[in-house]
Amino acid sequence: MLEPGDETGGRWVRERGVPEVVRRLREGGRALPGVSEKRWAGLCARAGRADPRRDLAVARSAGARFVVPGTAEWPGQLDDLGDARPLGLWVRGGPSLRMWALRSVAVVGARACTEYGAHMAATLAAGLAERGWVVVSGGAYGIDGAAHRGALGAGGATAAVLACGVDRPYPPGHTALITRIAGQGLVVGELPPGDHPTPSRFILRNRVIAALTRGTVVVEAAHRSGSLVTARAARRLGRHVMGVPGPATSALSAGVHEMLRGDAVLVGDAAEVVELVGDMGELPPERRGPVLPTDLLESRTRQVLAGLPGRGTATAEEVAIRAQTTQDDAVARLYELRALGYVERHGDGWKLTRQAMIWVRGGRSPR
Repeated sequence: MLEPGDETGGRWVRERGVPEVVRRLREGGRALPGVSEKRWAGLCARAGRADPRRDLAVARSAGARFVVPGTAEWPGQLDDLGDARPLGLWVRGGPSLRMWALRSVAVVGARACTEYGAHMAATLAAGLAERGWVVVSGGAYGIDGAAHRGALGAGGATAAVLACGVDRPYPPGHTALITRIAGQGLVVGELPPGDHPTPSRFILRNRVIAALTRGTVVVEAAHRSGSLVTARAARRLGRHVMGVPGPATSALSAGVHEMLRGDAVLVGDAAEVVELVGDMGELPPERRGPVLPTDLLESRTRQVLAGLPGRGTATAEEVAIRAQTTQDDAVARLYELRALGYVERHGDGWKLTRQAMIWVRGGRSPR
């Protein structure tokens, strides 16, 4: 009878209860407060066509169930939506929606994504799945599909929140993917079986994705992308909002970059996402560049190595002056460096080996 996210209807249900609202709509008498006579007439007409027994029978035949607030499987975080909270959710799949939502992250983004965006979404989702997190997305083409496939490919958990009935996969090109998600994870929707998606339903669906999860990651989004609606809803609900940066010249990343200029957090991999949304102590590994052989040298030995000229030879005395040490200390360390393959002796002079010269010029370590 009511469209998803109808706050006026949600207020009726909160104040009067479901049975009373249903009775008033079916009787078609005086309008409830907050709507015009015209809209009330439209709602009453929908009430006359509603057939809940049929909906439940179709859902059972599709392997779906109806989960309502107050039951054991209802995710309590959806209550944060207030009067825009779903009246119930149709759920297809075996796992408990409430338990899965406790440790879940949304990965959303552009439908017409680039190869980079699809790669990042799949990699992020796989990493999250490997860490025991449920990846939630909208089942659409582009980033959504890549995220679902990444989680499934890692043998992990994923849930698709649809803007239509859970018995009719949309888009049609993702029928096999959504069927696989229903078999391995969860397919969720507000609309009863058989209902079709509309642009407004896609937008309203996004608030459910944001509310279900601990945080939302946006991978590629233009300035008017629907995935930014999910991010804004997550921010309003006090959830973490994260973005994966793209090329500065990419219009598909312009919306993400605008988010990052605000209060969104830049993330590059699953470990950084978990650091934000996870429990205390779930920290990413320390980030640092590769360890070079010279990093393992004692600091004064590195000073002696740095005292050798890039070309030609130098005496131990000259090296000692450059390294700010004594000649005896320089000689001892030069012999140590010779044993490691960094320098060689030529008469009274010392020079870098050919391998060391290649390393100094090309950034590679000596062999």
